[in-house]
Amino acid sequence: MGRNAVAISEHIFATVDGIIGTFAFGETYAAQQFKEKFIDVINETMDFLGNFSAEDFFPNAAGRLVDRLTGVAARREMIFMELDGFFERIIDQYSDPARRKNDDGSDLVHKLIDLWKMDGTTKRFTRDHVKAMLMNTFIGGNDSSSVTMHWTMAELMRNPRVLKKVQDEIRAVVGKKERVQHDDMRKLKYLRMVVKETMRLHPPGTLLIPRETIRHTKVGGYDIPAKTKVIVNAWAIGRDPKIWKDPEEFCPDRFEETDIDFNGAHFELIPFGSGCRICPGVAMAVLNMEFILANMLFCFNWELPEGMRKEDIDMEEARGLTIHKKTPLLLLAIRQYTTD
Repeated sequence: MGRNAVAISEHIFATVDGIIGTFAFGETYAAQQFKEKFIDVINETMDFLGNFSAEDFFPNAAGRLVDRLTGVAARREMIFMELDGFFERIIDQYSDPARRKNDDGSDLVHKLIDLWKMDGTTKRFTRDHVKAMLMNTFIGGNDSSSVTMHWTMAELMRNPRVLKKVQDEIRAVVGKKERVQHDDMRKLKYLRMVVKETMRLHPPGTLLIPRETIRHTKVGGYDIPAKTKVIVNAWAIGRDPKIWKDPEEFCPDRFEETDIDFNGAHFELIPFGSGCRICPGVAMAVLNMEFILANMLFCFNWELPEGMRKEDIDMEEARGLTIHKKTPLLLLAIRQYTTD
């Protein structure tokens, strides 16, 4: 990559987008015939979902009126139409019998279409369900994973000791191979701790997806009526001094003596949620993040641009549905060569 600083967030997003896109659409996604337009629509969707809507706080006629007067309702309708039109074209394209003769049918779109068209199904899986699941795959898979890796690299550059420790682990395990292989991943225990610590400090979604109580209950002595909207602040839980020692410090070593994980069983760390509505893509997300980070840290030595110190890295968060780093991280990537 030479000695020019690169905005790693762009490269990380492109990598994750390629993985998720190929998983969902197969090899066609890499052909660029609709990829760039789709990314623009997804980015606009994410920006809109993180903005204020009066109807979220006043779910009545007054809230709807305010959204109409401010243009929020019109923008919402426009984005919906763009997304819906895109997925309609995809479904029509992938349903074409002539196309299916040349595809192996292993991608997500084909599987969902087969489920929808299955005769005698009692699941009532419709065309709209296909579109909804494809949208959730991209919104939930692309942005959150990319954001987490961006924060990980920022924290590592601010903590040289941790950066050296995780790179030493990866290079000791991988040895003289050209890059990290999937078989190496189970041995990279400290890398997993680094990802855990990043998600503790920087959960991709500050607030988990809202829930609604189905009946009256009591929590901590407080009466919670039925149909109350419950919003869990994962960011605050991850920085709670009653739970974590030195909660503002980036210290992956804290996980060495504990089995705390983000699989939903430990409420101290729930970036993916918990229970029956935990993120269904948690396994794929973690695998992708760890594998991409492992190869980045194995293949390159990372340095800050000339004249910049680790104290100069801006860690301010940007507003949005997923918590991006406000100032993109620029780094020098120096190729690490291995010899036989």
